[in-house]
Amino acid sequence: MDMLNNLALGLSVSVTPINLLFCLFGCLIGTLIGVLPGIGPIATIAMLLPVTFSLSPLGALIMLAGIYYGAQYGGSTTAILVNLPGESSSVVTCIEGYRMAQKGRAGAALSVAAVGSFFAGCVGTIMIAAFAPILAKFAEQFRSPEYFSLMFFGLVAAVVLAHGSVIKAIAMIVLGLLIGLIGTDTQSGVARFTFGVPELYDGMDFVPVAMGLFGFAEIMSNLDRGGDKPKTTAKITSLWPTREEVKRAIPSTLRGTLIGSFLGLLPGGGAVLSSFAAYTLEKKVSKYRHEFGHGAIEGVAGPESANNAGAQTSFIPLLTLGIPSTPVMALMMGAMTIQGIAPGTAIITDRPELFWGMITSMWIGNLMLVVINLPLIGIWVSLLKVPYRILFPCILVFCCVGAFSIANSTFLILMMAGFAVLGYVFNKLGCEGAPFLLGFVLGPLMEENLRRSMVLSFGDPSIFVQRPISLAILVLSLGLVLLIVLPQFRQTREKAFQE
Repeated sequence: MDMLNNLALGLSVSVTPINLLFCLFGCLIGTLIGVLPGIGPIATIAMLLPVTFSLSPLGALIMLAGIYYGAQYGGSTTAILVNLPGESSSVVTCIEGYRMAQKGRAGAALSVAAVGSFFAGCVGTIMIAAFAPILAKFAEQFRSPEYFSLMFFGLVAAVVLAHGSVIKAIAMIVLGLLIGLIGTDTQSGVARFTFGVPELYDGMDFVPVAMGLFGFAEIMSNLDRGGDKPKTTAKITSLWPTREEVKRAIPSTLRGTLIGSFLGLLPGGGAVLSSFAAYTLEKKVSKYRHEFGHGAIEGVAGPESANNAGAQTSFIPLLTLGIPSTPVMALMMGAMTIQGIAPGTAIITDRPELFWGMITSMWIGNLMLVVINLPLIGIWVSLLKVPYRILFPCILVFCCVGAFSIANSTFLILMMAGFAVLGYVFNKLGCEGAPFLLGFVLGPLMEENLRRSMVLSFGDPSIFVQRPISLAILVLSLGLVLLIVLPQFRQTREKAFQE
């Protein structure tokens, strides 16, 4: 009964005309950047963070969330029709979706992807509504030692789930932690790593770091590749799948939804890992595995359901524990901080209209996306004809204006440019920006909770193993470290990412 009352409260605030407009705007922008290759939700949300300054807290979060899960829908359109993933979680959809399009089944693939994403999004939203309050109740037992251990676990998990070299992932996290410590020490008042630059006394601003590392760096990488251009576009005859295709897609959608719902909770998981895991599972359990690589409907239904479910459930750790599990959630945490909201258990108790309004807006947004995507497929594909040489200057100007508007300071533009170069170097060296951003966000929080724990224990570090919850989390972290060290797991991990 409490949940029904809470959902009714959420609906009462999310269906106001202004919040519906924010939801529609977020879904449209998300679909657009999902369709257009080379932008992605991370860069887009980073670029739009300055816009949220003037919005209401709920409106800002509804819009940014709509961009994230909207991108999962839009990415499938170009993946199926043009064999070009508009978003990283749609990479595996290219394999089977484009083959179906070549056989004249593009409409069926698009319909299965849209309906599967809608179902998975609804299930993910239900999971947030059902489990977030329970997890928040459990999190009330957390004190600074538990929070420090949980953040340490998140960083270790981010290393395990990061692509490529483990050493590079660790280096990126350490670098993010160090840069996150720049600024004035809150306890001693001593300036750290500022090199006498007054603008750094308050620390590195999150917005220019994120915009430079993901927005600018992504544009530089695209220009380096000469811009992504679609080569062939498959024609759409009918949007209706056959009865056989529906029969085969239903179990794949259910499996993908379960995988995505679980992996979305893990640090470093989210939509991308969920889609790859779902495709791998479908290849192993499907009765039609001989069709994989030639247009198997399971290879579209499973990953597309998984990436949307993963996108939805990745909000749970952020909203209940205040821990971002993915780079997008780190950006959402930045948006909350800008609005003066502290992510964690206090949101559910102190700001119930914000928490439940955001959840109910996800249901509304998923429904909007089904209506937006299928009828407007022709428009989305035609946008691919816009030359990148016209697109990227507009993005750059928007980023610079946004960075300047934060504090009316050109220093933030220079900071953003510096991190753009750094992000470009990361791409060249094969280093992921995601572990860096998680380290940057969690670094100050880890230091704060470490110091509080030392004060509580009068300098005794054994407090982290004396408290049962903290000890259990540290044991799990140690287990993940052992997995990285074991040669057999390391080879399996490298093989999985290679596939």
